[in-house]
Amino acid sequence: MDCLDSESNGEGKHLNNVEENFTKEDRDREETENFEKNDDDRLTKPSESKIPKTDLPESDNDSSSKIVDDKEQDPIEIKVIYNKKKYDVTTTSNTTILELKKQLQSLLGVPDSMQKLMFKGLLQDSQTISSSGITKGSKVMLVGSTLNDVLAVSSVSKQDIVEADKATTSKEPLCKQKIHRKVLDKGLPEDIMPGIKNIKEGLPPMPLSGMLNKHGGKVRLTFKLESDQLWLSTKERTEKLPMGSIKGVVSEPIDDHEEYHILGIQLGPTEASRYWIYWVPAQYVDAIKDAVLGKWQYF
Repeated sequence: MDCLDSESNGEGKHLNNVEENFTKEDRDREETENFEKNDDDRLTKPSESKIPKTDLPESDNDSSSKIVDDKEQDPIEIKVIYNKKKYDVTTTSNTTILELKKQLQSLLGVPDSMQKLMFKGLLQDSQTISSSGITKGSKVMLVGSTLNDVLAVSSVSKQDIVEADKATTSKEPLCKQKIHRKVLDKGLPEDIMPGIKNIKEGLPPMPLSGMLNKHGGKVRLTFKLESDQLWLSTKERTEKLPMGSIKGVVSEPIDDHEEYHILGIQLGPTEASRYWIYWVPAQYVDAIKDAVLGKWQYF
């Protein structure tokens, strides 16, 4: 019995040792597998960056475009010379010449349509300050006449305005009205151009001359179609009028001399600002209206 018990005890201890060894081996193998699995996970999964995020600076293109925009908006001081006087004018490099003209109109009273700006040549309306080469301190020459200067050519007096108002409301022919009779009664000018009635001709290649203004002074009309201007010349001065600044043109034949017309060029907003020209050859009247107003605009 004792032998059997001892054998049983020996077998039990052996089994316990086997179980312990088996359990230990399993634990070691399981730990090894877990370690390898965790190691694989570390290799396949990206680790979260612990470096703090920072905003990227703006690209060079964005910053450079902002610099250009700011530069274009920077004020530029230039000098405008008009009638031998200098005027300080503030503008920007991306301002167009047309916009500059409008600015000068409010400053100097010269209509933008009657301005010519000179800087190393004639400046075009579509140019900008920068593209024309104008920089800080540049001197720009302004050539042009105020509306008062233009009207001064015809020397409109208060009496003239009264008579003009009467003439516009009167149904009398122009050649019968007092304001015009005082010129017509002096007779035809000596150097008058030949007139032809019932004939329409285009403008001649030379200026129209031999005509008179309301004071009896000689008047010459030159049509600069390439620059869209009408040059109105007297002995004293020449006014270069943009066609677009002329508000209207009226005419009537002269009694007993139908080959000649009285022509009124309206320079201002009212009919009192008409510049009257006498002894205009009849064959050129329609061509004058076409050139100044555009074809069919005077009907």
